[in-house]
Amino acid sequence: MSAAAGTPPEDGGDRPWQSYHTAYTNAKAGMEGVDKEKVQKVIYEMSKGSKYFENEQRKEAATKQKIEHLRAQCAVLTDNDISHFQKVADKKMLELEASRDLSKIWLHTDMDAFYAAVETLENPSLKGKPLAVGSMSMIATASYEARKFGVRAAMPGFIGCKLCPDLVFVPPNFERYTHYSELTRKVFQRYDPNFIATSLDEAYLNITNVCIERGITGEEVAIELRSAIHQETGLTCSAGVAPNRMIAKVCSDINKPNGQFILPNDREAVLTFVSTLPIRKIGGIGKVTEQMLHQVLGISTCQEMLQKAAFLCALFSESSADFFLSVGLGLGGTETPEQRQRKSISCERTFTATNDSSLLFKKLASLAENLSDDLQKEGFKGKTLTLKLKTADFEVRTRAVTTRNYIDSKEDILVYATKLIKAEMPISLRLMGLRMSQLHDEKDDPSTSTQKTLDIFFRSSNSNSNGNGTTVQRITNSPGQDNDSISLTTKEEYLAPDAGTSVSTGQQDFFLHDEICFIPEQQRSLDNDTKEAVLSDPLGGTKSDDVSSSAKVTPTKKLDEPDPLISPKAVSSSSKPDQQSWIDGYICSICGFELPPGFEEERLEHSDFHLAETLQQEEAVDGTRHISNESWVAERPRSTAPTPKKKLKSSKEGKHIPIDSFFTKCNKSP
Repeated sequence: MSAAAGTPPEDGGDRPWQSYHTAYTNAKAGMEGVDKEKVQKVIYEMSKGSKYFENEQRKEAATKQKIEHLRAQCAVLTDNDISHFQKVADKKMLELEASRDLSKIWLHTDMDAFYAAVETLENPSLKGKPLAVGSMSMIATASYEARKFGVRAAMPGFIGCKLCPDLVFVPPNFERYTHYSELTRKVFQRYDPNFIATSLDEAYLNITNVCIERGITGEEVAIELRSAIHQETGLTCSAGVAPNRMIAKVCSDINKPNGQFILPNDREAVLTFVSTLPIRKIGGIGKVTEQMLHQVLGISTCQEMLQKAAFLCALFSESSADFFLSVGLGLGGTETPEQRQRKSISCERTFTATNDSSLLFKKLASLAENLSDDLQKEGFKGKTLTLKLKTADFEVRTRAVTTRNYIDSKEDILVYATKLIKAEMPISLRLMGLRMSQLHDEKDDPSTSTQKTLDIFFRSSNSNSNGNGTTVQRITNSPGQDNDSISLTTKEEYLAPDAGTSVSTGQQDFFLHDEICFIPEQQRSLDNDTKEAVLSDPLGGTKSDDVSSSAKVTPTKKLDEPDPLISPKAVSSSSKPDQQSWIDGYICSICGFELPPGFEEERLEHSDFHLAETLQQEEAVDGTRHISNESWVAERPRSTAPTPKKKLKSSKEGKHIPIDSFFTKCNKSP
C-alpha cells in the first residue's frame, strides 16, 4: 500500500521546512492565493531553536510514533482480517445510512474577521490596511488584507511582521466584541430561539420551521439574516445552509467573506459535495488526525474514507471509525442538542515567559478577578478550582483543589490559587489559567440538594434526638474499647437542607466506585507486608499524613468477584477498601485527584469523600448484608406505625440504597 506516498522526507532534505507542520500553515479563508511554501519557510526559520520549536519537535516525534504504530498494525492485517472488517464496515455504513435525515434545514453563520472588522468599524482609518488584533506575542484575528500575506490567527505577532512588514496591531477589546456579539444574537433569536452559539462570532440555527411557516427557502433565509445582521451591526457575515450542522459549517466557509453557499437537502447532492472535500475541512479532524489518515492510509478526501472503510474499522476505535464513516457519508447532527447545565467557567492568559514571582502573582490576581466577575455574572459558585500552567518549555501542568464551601469572590479564589502556584515555584511560565467547576447555581432551590458533607453525618451528640425531635441512632463500642459513643444522624436529618451550605447535585457522583467496602475499626488489621493507608478520622482528630492504627487497611479482591467457598457474611467482614495515599506528594492513589501537601484541610475532606464512597458501596454491593460485629448494631426506638422516609434522589435510580438501612439491627448471629 502506498500509504506514505506524497509525504515529505522525514528530515526534510535540503528543504527542512517542508516537514515542519504547524497550525500557522493551514489554509484559512482569505489565504487561497498565498505562497504556502514561502510562509512555511519563514515560520521555520524564525521558530528554529526556540522553545516553541523544540516543543513542536517533541509533538511531531510523538505523532510519528503513532503513525509507525498504525503502519505496523496495518502491515500484519491478513486478507481474512480485511475481509472481516469490510463486512463490519458495510454493516456500519448501512446503519448510518438508515439514520440519514434530510428533513431539517440548518444554517451556520460566521462573522467575517470579527475582531478586526469591529476595530475597523470603530476606527474607519484602519479600513483597507493589513490589520492584526493582538500583540507581538500572539495574533487573535487578522483582517483579510493581512491574510493575503499569510498572516492568520494564533500566529505570533513577530512572525506576522516578517510576513507583512506593514502589519498594523490593535490591542483586543473584548467588551466591545461582546457588545456586537449580543446584537447578532438578537437577530438569531428571530429565526431560531434555540440557536446554538459556539463562540462570539459563530452560531448554528435550525431554520426548518421558519422555512415551512413562511414558505421560503433556506437561501432566502440566509440572505435575509445576513442583511439584518449588517443593518443591526454594520458588520458582514457568511452563511452556509445544509441538511445537517457538520456540512453547514463547511458551507459557510466556501464563499467568505460576505457570501453564502446552499447545499440542497438531497442525498446525491450531499455525497457529491463531500466526495472531493478535503478531510481537514471537517470539524474534529485536526493536524495530527490528518497526518495519520494521510500517511498511513493515503486518505485526503472524505470519499476516500469510504474506500478505506475496512482499514478504518481495523485500526481505530469503534467511535472513531463511526465518525470517519459518517464524514464520508456526509452525515451530521440534525437535532438541536439538549441544553445541559454548565460544568465549568474558566479564563486564561498568554504572556511573555517570565519567572518573576511578583509579576506572576499580579497576573494570577487579575485572573482571579476575571473568573470571579464571570461567576457572579452567570450566578454560579464553585467548589473545585483548577490552575493551568504552561511553562517556558511549553509543558502544561494542571493542579486542582476542592474547597470546603462554594466560593465566587476574588479573595477566596485568590487564596486557593496562590497556594497552588506556590507549590510549583520556582517556575518560568508563559500561560496561566483558572477554571472553576463543580458549580452550584444560586437560583437553584436548596431543597433539591441530595448530598451533604460527611462531617455533618458524623457528629457527636449526647442525646437521642435533636431539637426538632429527630431520632438519633447511637453506636455502642465493643468491650475493651473506649466508652465514648458515636452519634449518627438519621437519614431524615442527613438529607435535610442545610441553611448555611449550598450543595451541588453533582456530588452524588462521589458514590460510584466499585471496589470499596466499609470495615469496622476493630477489624482493620495491618499485616507486616502491607502498606498504611491515608484515611482521615471522621471525627476530625487526624490529619491526612498522621496515620494511626485505626486507619490501616489491607487490600483484597473485588467484591463482585467473591470466592465461591466464602459466604456473603464472611466477605462482608473480611473485605478491605483500597488503600489511599498521596503519590509524589500530591496525587490521590484512588482517584488521581491532585492536592499539594500544604492543603491539609482539603486533604482531610478529600479522604472523607472516599470514606463516604466506602459506606455507600457496601450497600450497593449487597443491600441485604448486615454488619456481623455487635459493636456496629444500632439501637432503634420501636414504633408501631411506620415512619415515612424521604427518597434519596440519584442519577442512577435504584442503584443506591438509603444509608440508614446500613445501620439496621441484626438479629442473626454471625
